[in-house]
Amino acid sequence: QVQLVESGGGLVQPGGSLRLSCAASRTIFAISTMGWYRQAPAGKERELVATLTFDGNANYAESVKGRFTISRDDAENTLYLQMNSLKPEDTAIYYCYSNLHGAWGQGTQVTVSS
Repeated sequence: QVQLVESGGGLVQPGGSLRLSCAASRTIFAISTMGWYRQAPAGKERELVATLTFDGNANYAESVKGRFTISRDDAENTLYLQMNSLKPEDTAIYYCYSNLHGAWGQGTQVTVSS
């Protein structure tokens, strides 16, 4: 099994930036596609934000293309999501996911508001 712990969320004004981190309990990025998902308030479904394959290919939801960047540090076993030009509609709990293990982190809250 693997444990994933997200951090880096918070309150930011529209147009601002945040960088989320997801620390894995062991080395998995070289063998597992990783993803960032988010779930907005009011019972909305969890949606895919970005994925990064084990061989380094990144894909993004249309709503975040050009604003968000997914990356990883293999030496630190940490996955990142750099979020720029944030909008109020980006407000959600953001989760890290390991496709190989079916493992989720506990989530980190991102609130974009003036």
